Amino acid sequence: MSRGGDTDLTQEERLLQATAREFAEREVAPSAIERDEAERFDRSIFERMGALGLTAAPIPEAAGGAGFSYLGWTLVMEELGAADMATAVTLSVHILSQYPVVTWGSDEQRARWLPAMLAGEAMGAFALTEPHAGSDAAAIRTRAERVGPADAPTAYRLTGTKIWISNAPEADRYLVFASLDPGAGPSAITAFLVEEGMPGFRPGAHERKMGIRSCPAAELVFDGCEVPVANRLGAEGEGYRIALSALGEGRISIAAGCVGIARAALEAAARYVSERQAFGGPLTDQQGVRFMLAEMARDVAAARALTRDAARAKDRGEPLAEVSSLAKWTASDTAMRVATDAVQLFGGSGYSRETGIERLMRDAKGAQIYEGTNQIHRLIVADEVLKRA
Repeated sequence: MSRGGDTDLTQEERLLQATAREFAEREVAPSAIERDEAERFDRSIFERMGALGLTAAPIPEAAGGAGFSYLGWTLVMEELGAADMATAVTLSVHILSQYPVVTWGSDEQRARWLPAMLAGEAMGAFALTEPHAGSDAAAIRTRAERVGPADAPTAYRLTGTKIWISNAPEADRYLVFASLDPGAGPSAITAFLVEEGMPGFRPGAHERKMGIRSCPAAELVFDGCEVPVANRLGAEGEGYRIALSALGEGRISIAAGCVGIARAALEAAARYVSERQAFGGPLTDQQGVRFMLAEMARDVAAARALTRDAARAKDRGEPLAEVSSLAKWTASDTAMRVATDAVQLFGGSGYSRETGIERLMRDAKGAQIYEGTNQIHRLIVADEVLKRA
């Protein structure tokens, strides 16, 4: 089955796509069901992605990355999402935690923080969500207290709890957002680079998830964790802007992974109904089945087109709020709808955990929630439309 939408790719992007596809099919897909069942994170897969350069793929060459276009990055994420969305999320979050350092970090911070992450030797996480602050990121309560003079602190003492932090507790380096004045809103939020093992910083409870179960997620507990001022990313109060800019990029990445889920569901369903005999002939003789497949194919193509359009906007340096929200919202809804239809076409086999089809549906459900719920993305898009009215 044609995977579509690839006629305008450069030779470099095609090579990246082929590399990611071969890796995903050989190294990721065969163990996806088992890892999901066991909720088992396989660090060696992440390390092999590092060896291939995927952990540095969209990072600019000036920062030590591979320098591929963001469009090229969506090709990687689609292939990984088709094989195993949990692996795609692990890599997406790792990249998400690097981009702010590239954009906002000092030369010293980039030189100290990025090389091991770009090589896949250190894994990153993005620590924003809290028990009382999910989509409403401005409401975070983790406190950052200045150590030393207020106008020239030597360090910051972090106290609070984060939840649903993907890649925790396996990650080595965390981009953490805390407030100098909880309750003051976005203007007090500040970003910090925190390493595993810092005194006063520890992982908490492991999240037991419906889907993407082989990508770990855990609570993070900060109990007076002292972070040197050299690990503050950007100026005081710039954390909210840093978070939003990173999430705009990350949503395109997640959208591409969702296109992969939907594509995998469509391809599996098409193979199954082509082989399945019922009512005296192949299931493909049933018009209702053929219409379902056609609608699934339409939705996959539309989600892919929106996602790649958003990636091209990123490559052109254009604002991302509207296009990234459109892509993430559409692609995750598409993944859920197409995966659910695939389960239906498989019948009882689709409901069985042995085929892996129900896993696609569970993974898609999560994507409608994380990186901003799809209801929040509707608000973002509406705001952008009304600005032009």
